[in-house]
Amino acid sequence: MSRLAHVARLALSLRAIAATFVALGLGVTLAPAGEAAPRPDVANIAHRGSSGAAPENTIAAIRLGLAQGADVIENDIQRTKDGKLVILHDASLARTTDVEQVFPGRLSYDVGTFTLAEVKRLDAGSWFAPQFAGERVPTLREWVAAVGQRAGMLMEAKLPELYPGIERDIDKELRSMGEFQRAVKAGRVTMQSFNHVWLRSYADLAPDVPVGLLFGTRPTEVDLTLAAQWADQVNPALGVIQESDVARIHQLGLETNVWTVNGGQDMQRAIRWGVDGIITNYPQVLEEILRG
Repeated sequence: MSRLAHVARLALSLRAIAATFVALGLGVTLAPAGEAAPRPDVANIAHRGSSGAAPENTIAAIRLGLAQGADVIENDIQRTKDGKLVILHDASLARTTDVEQVFPGRLSYDVGTFTLAEVKRLDAGSWFAPQFAGERVPTLREWVAAVGQRAGMLMEAKLPELYPGIERDIDKELRSMGEFQRAVKAGRVTMQSFNHVWLRSYADLAPDVPVGLLFGTRPTEVDLTLAAQWADQVNPALGVIQESDVARIHQLGLETNVWTVNGGQDMQRAIRWGVDGIITNYPQVLEEILRG
């Protein structure tokens, strides 16, 4: 096959792929021949790792997110009964592990009632797909080591009100890791939370770590002006804000990462609005759109 024919076939293949994305409602478009559109300056943030294609908050989800082009990996931090920090979204282990089979009859399946040794006995992958059988709930230390220097870290303290003093535990654990120290110096770490009172306590404890306020409802002007006094980011659900909110957030000197954006048209809308980052379960789809 000639080089020209090879290029022509490649172009047809790319357009076929694009047509497939359009058919799925992902809204991918191709630049005209000979033009290379610049990649938008928007961070591709893998929500709990590549959680649309791997079990959330596992090492497998981190590795897949990195392979798919994620700029940042997002997580959720909780604490075990014996004070160890683990990566898990729900307060309960029931949805994403086999805890009910391994520990039948326990009065509670909340992670805060289990020791780390007990948590490490659980399968955190089979619920998602058979090929992920044997994945474990990672500790915060294991999660940081897996992300390493290959991506940014967007960490969320999940339900910190359940774990008094967890801000000190998180700070102590993170600062004991060289990967974290290097990431802070490189500007690749943010801590976020829905609990804004708790987040202020963490910010006072770790002033060198940027912090982001999570919002499930549209932040008010008062919310934004107060946030600008001490926070670095305002991170709302995309569905509750308007383009004017993004402009106002930036006007106040804050950044914004929107969540959880899984549809192609929503991704393109967020890009048009000029957000700083998009949190998604499908970093591979977002990367295709960002690359045009």
